[in-house]
Amino acid sequence: MASEKDTLVIESADQLWRPNSRRQFLRLLGVGGSVVLLPSVFTACISDVDSPTSNPGFNPGGGTGTGTGTGTAVTLNLGTDTGILNYAFALEQLEAAFYSAVVASAAFSGMTAEQREVMVDLRNHEVIHREFFRAALGSSAIGNLSLNAATVATATANTTSILRTAETFEDLGVAAYNGAGKYLTDVNNLLVAGKIVSVEARHAAAIRDMRDTTGIRFSGDDVVNAQGLDVKMEPAAVLGRVAATGFVTNTISIGTAPNGTATADQPTPTNI
Repeated sequence: MASEKDTLVIESADQLWRPNSRRQFLRLLGVGGSVVLLPSVFTACISDVDSPTSNPGFNPGGGTGTGTGTGTAVTLNLGTDTGILNYAFALEQLEAAFYSAVVASAAFSGMTAEQREVMVDLRNHEVIHREFFRAALGSSAIGNLSLNAATVATATANTTSILRTAETFEDLGVAAYNGAGKYLTDVNNLLVAGKIVSVEARHAAAIRDMRDTTGIRFSGDDVVNAQGLDVKMEPAAVLGRVAATGFVTNTISIGTAPNGTATADQPTPTNI
């Protein structure tokens, strides 16, 4: 059990944007400490994502030019580790916003106790992932993404649509990390990405288990190939899938391609 000095209690979202809190947040993640987010942190999750200028001390312009976010367009420079981390940050923003909307939705109360518990856990994890990237990137972070309210409302209208959308996002997240990891040059960045993708994979398995009616859907040949390897997708393919969901109103494009050789997406994902 983590000692008191190895625990950081976050009472509000803006606390994570203060330099001292950011340093402690990053230190605890590195040594296996714990971060406790109080309910007040999540009250503004949706508005934080929707408004690119709502965060004090946050540069929506992207700082170094590795990413730009104007509220309508985001251009990613994937030729650097910073650009790859911004790519991950964009995906974590989407997931955090979705699960925050789920927990705030009218349909949430109609879910089973187990489903509600999982949704809250996933919301908490994705918010922590999002804020980790925001803190790590600092002034180089892209701006906040804007969501399509109608699409969010449809996706959170009932348990069936919530779980189906959650499976789509979790499988896509795992595939995105698997596909982008090879472009990271700093071993520390690769280590963090590996830790996060392992959590995303647990999420994906949990969601598939809740949607399962046969007892065998925790994974399938749409996400695991014959060699037992999980699906991976190149950034361009992932961003195409994100655009196709209609969740994000921003146009997210790749300004500079990753430094490395793109490989075919394997296995070819059919449900994401």
